[in-house]
Amino acid sequence: MIEISDEVFSALIAEVMDELPREHMDAVKNVAIVYADEPTPEQREKLRLRDDQSLFGLYEGVPLARRQGLTNLPPDKITIFKNPVLAYVDSYDQLRRQVKHTVWHEIAHYFGLDHPAIHALENGHKND
Repeated sequence: MIEISDEVFSALIAEVMDELPREHMDAVKNVAIVYADEPTPEQREKLRLRDDQSLFGLYEGVPLARRQGLTNLPPDKITIFKNPVLAYVDSYDQLRRQVKHTVWHEIAHYFGLDHPAIHALENGHKND
């Protein structure tokens, strides 16, 4: 497992967001993209995660596809979980790729894609 500071991890998230397709990122509105060390017990319970399961990122909100014109919704939130990602990678290059993939994956949820649709896109072309 590699170790990096919170500041470097935060900067890495911002860097990989800048690398994602501009047309998609420009469409992301009212979304806080943050990081945390670990998912909270409430997040783990809501997702029914077992103790042996890791979570790299989480989208919380109402996907665009389900909003049906609603405008008075609270901000959406994407959280990238630092410690599970760091435990998964062996190098800074792997970390960068995993963070980019995780951010992209959670933004796909914001646009309303479910896991089968995301996996189909990933198998059609890699995003890094």
